[in-house]
Amino acid sequence: MPTVRLFLLACAMGGSGVHAAVIDVAPGASIQQAIDAARDGDEIRIARGRYAGNLRIDRPLTLRGVGRPTISGGLQGNTITVTAPDVTLDGLIVRDSGASLKGQDAGIYLRPGAHRATVTGCTLAYNLFGLWIEKANDVRVTHNVITGKRDFQSSQRGNGIQLYNTRGAQIVGNQISFVRDALYIDVSHHAVFRGNRLHHSRYGSHYMNSYYNLWEDNDSYRNRGGLALMEVRDQTVRNNRTWGNTDHGIMLRTVQDALVEGNVVAGNARGFFVYDAEYVTLRGNLVTGNAVGVHLSAGSTRNVVQRNDFIGNRESVRYVGARDEPWGAPAGQPGGNYWSNYLGWDRNGDGIGDIPHAANDVVDRLTWRHPSVKLLFASPAVQALRVVARQFPVMRAPSVVDAAPRMAPAHPDWRRWREGT
Repeated sequence: MPTVRLFLLACAMGGSGVHAAVIDVAPGASIQQAIDAARDGDEIRIARGRYAGNLRIDRPLTLRGVGRPTISGGLQGNTITVTAPDVTLDGLIVRDSGASLKGQDAGIYLRPGAHRATVTGCTLAYNLFGLWIEKANDVRVTHNVITGKRDFQSSQRGNGIQLYNTRGAQIVGNQISFVRDALYIDVSHHAVFRGNRLHHSRYGSHYMNSYYNLWEDNDSYRNRGGLALMEVRDQTVRNNRTWGNTDHGIMLRTVQDALVEGNVVAGNARGFFVYDAEYVTLRGNLVTGNAVGVHLSAGSTRNVVQRNDFIGNRESVRYVGARDEPWGAPAGQPGGNYWSNYLGWDRNGDGIGDIPHAANDVVDRLTWRHPSVKLLFASPAVQALRVVARQFPVMRAPSVVDAAPRMAPAHPDWRRWREGT
């Protein structure tokens, strides 16, 4: 039976003799025995092959794969459980966790106290939850590929990466698919989510009760919902692309003090769904090819909406309120939005429309209440009603109003997104 070999590496630290061991594990040997024999700071190198899982790491160690070894949980419990701080998992295939939602079975479970853990370059496959992180701070999860139990119904799957009650997580460059929610974040603060690809799941990302997080340069596509922020504040959502989702691209529900800028929201049923949101800045986003560009409801006021491009959405805005909701900048000033269905003009050539743009009218309200009216959109009667409503303010419905709409879009690549979705 292959043996576990130990090599001592002298690492002089501050003049004292401190030794870290490198422990080589070959196929047929026990990784758990190597863990139990290791000291703090040792590195366990695992050769290519298949190994039994349900490992428990209770001391600061590095497990490094050589040639992509596979660790299987045998469809029972967690494949790897980490309870110690300063653990690194690198270059492993981790698969076959159990299937208990109640037991929270995961490919890798970082238990409370597993601070500063690093999971990098791993493949997590056929696990219920890919990676569960609970009460562990300053964790780094980078450049992993995570897929769930694809033969399970969506409601029976776990999440790709789940964070609960954490601080300072760095979730960077991961690809996650065929799970319930690709990223599920609850009561987790001061985290960075950057450069992830999230697809073919329920939500690409699902935030709840979390503050001071950065969501940047991610792709969320072919999900039910792209990015859902619920009951959060002080978020930055910047330069992401969310497209081809069957419900919303970006949901802002009960959100305060958020900056949402430079995102591409294309080809979704609803580009933005904004519900009970206050003090949110929507700036410089491209909203194109959605059935509804922005669905605004539940007293979402005191927000700043400037310099966005609304292009080719079936409805630009769906808004039901008792009074007009001002977007853009004051009349004659820069900062307005571009609307592809704007019917105004620019006599002085300053790039700003001379008349305000009302995003919806009385006909829109009729269609929201009576969807069958859409069948008559092109009829002379409906067009006449629109003309009359514009001429007689008494018939005008409260609307989102942009006092100084821009005459040209700011995104030069909008056609690619419009045609590509």
